[in-house]
Amino acid sequence: MGKAVKAKAAAKTPAAKTPTAKAPAAKASAASAPAAKAPAASAPAVKRKVVKPIPEGQHSVTPYLVVRGATDAIDLYRKAFGAVNRGSMPGPDGKIVHAELQIGDAFIYLSDEMPGGNCRSPQSLGGCSCTIHLYLEDADAVFNQAVAAGCKISMPMMDAFWGDRYGKVTDPFGHEWSIGTHKEDLTMEEMAKRGAAAMAQFSKPG
Repeated sequence: MGKAVKAKAAAKTPAAKTPTAKAPAAKASAASAPAAKAPAASAPAVKRKVVKPIPEGQHSVTPYLVVRGATDAIDLYRKAFGAVNRGSMPGPDGKIVHAELQIGDAFIYLSDEMPGGNCRSPQSLGGCSCTIHLYLEDADAVFNQAVAAGCKISMPMMDAFWGDRYGKVTDPFGHEWSIGTHKEDLTMEEMAKRGAAAMAQFSKPG
């Protein structure tokens, strides 16, 4: 009978519950969160063209002329020296703020005289402070062309002692231009000897 009581007691005792395994909260949250988007592909880098420090066709030194009446000067330089206007910028009053002329393989910049500006035209100065020199294939032809266009002769064409065919003109705006074609290659000694002879000839009276 004792065994039967023990068996009944054992049957009435509730069995211990086995705990149900639960996923950690962090993992559950991660599973329920939306998937992270892949980073957008970056746009391809724009390849920039390499810019030359000195623009094509330009040189390290470029004369910049100031005149009264730049529009007329541009036209005169076209007729006299074959200048090509590569671009000009007029201001609100119609005056030329900046122009670029090409003669042969070189450029000349040009603008009208501006009130309050630091640079003055030869008309304001009463003369010019420099000479623009042109080396050309046929100096005589360009010299005559410049005179026909309205330039005044300041030195007739001659065979210069330094080996050039050479002459000078002054344009109606006051700038002086020397025009030359190279004829001989001379050493400094030869040039000095010819120069001394030329100076002696110039210094003779009459």
